[in-house]
Formats: sequence, C-alpha cells, structure tokens
Amino acid sequence: MRMPAYLLIPLAAAGAVACAGPSAPLQNASVHGANPHSRVTLSASGDFARNNADAIVYDRKLAPKGARASVTAESSGGQTRTSLVVEGFLPSRAYGAHLHANACGKKPEESGPHYQHQQGKIDPVSEIWLGFTTDGEGAGRASSRNPWSFNPDRLPRSLVIHAKPTITSGPQVGQAGDRVACLTLR
Repeated sequence: MRMPAYLLIPLAAAGAVACAGPSAPLQNASVHGANPHSRVTLSASGDFARNNADAIVYDRKLAPKGARASVTAESSGGQTRTSLVVEGFLPSRAYGAHLHANACGKKPEESGPHYQHQQGKIDPVSEIWLGFTTDGEGAGRASSRNPWSFNPDRLPRSLVIHAKPTITSGPQVGQAGDRVACLTLR
C-alpha cells in the first residue's frame, strides 16, 4: 500500500528519522551522545491492524479498517518536537493522543501510563499531548513542542490514540478515554 504524500511530511521534516522494521529493538532509535541533551529521534507509522505488533487497533469502531498514522518525535538542544498525521479515522471527530511509557501490547493497558518528562506532573508541558480533530475525510494532524529533551535512558515507547479529547483541567486532567489504537516507537 502506497503512503499518501501528506503522511510523509512529518517524516521528511524531521530529517534523519530512525525507521526500523517491525522486529527491530528500541535501541535502533537514533541517539547521539550520552547526556539528556543528546539528539534523539523516534518514529512509527503504519496501518492499524489486529495482527500488526507495531500498529495495533483496540477499537475498530473508532479506528475503522484502513485507519493509519505516522508520528515522529525529535529531541535535541533542550527542545522536543513531535508531529502526528492520521487518516482513515471517523470523519469530523475529536480524539486524544499521547506518548506512552511502554511499547504497544495485545491489551490496551500494556502501553502503560503517559510518558512524563517530569515524573508525576500531568500537563501538556511535562507530557506530549497530540489531540486532533479529523476532517470530513477522517484525516487529522497534531504537533507539540516541549521545552526539554528526551533523556536517552528513559524514552517513550509508544503513541496511543484515545477515544476522547484530553481533559485539560480539573481532577481528571490528562485523561482522554479508552485506548483506540497504538503505534510502537522505534
């Protein structure tokens, strides 16, 4: 299946992207140097399918057959830039999306909690929130810029798309409903 050009834009814009095959370990992520300000690039893309270990769908109603996504996170010099492009989702609908601590698993909860730069701090500065609303064709985009670099010793392992937009205030801040789909980052 040929990837539409607009799905390739975040990958091309990110520069040298580590794009490993499905069985490649996370160590193949592009990491230069050994300090928290080193350059780190993580990415993932694919069709969400029940038999794909790196692009898993948990709710086929909210990520119909043919749904796909591409995400790139590039971190260096005290900044992290993340971009997400989706297509084939339900049209004109809002979703939440976050980077998570663990790789995708057969069960939605296996991807673990949201990745947090400052552990225990739940907000769009410490976490990477990529909520999006699809257009009439089911395509959407989101991007995030955070004022910190990934620590190469503690990287996010997945992107999870959630059923609802992220709650931005109050006692449920950061929550975004059930997990719909997951991409394992490489």
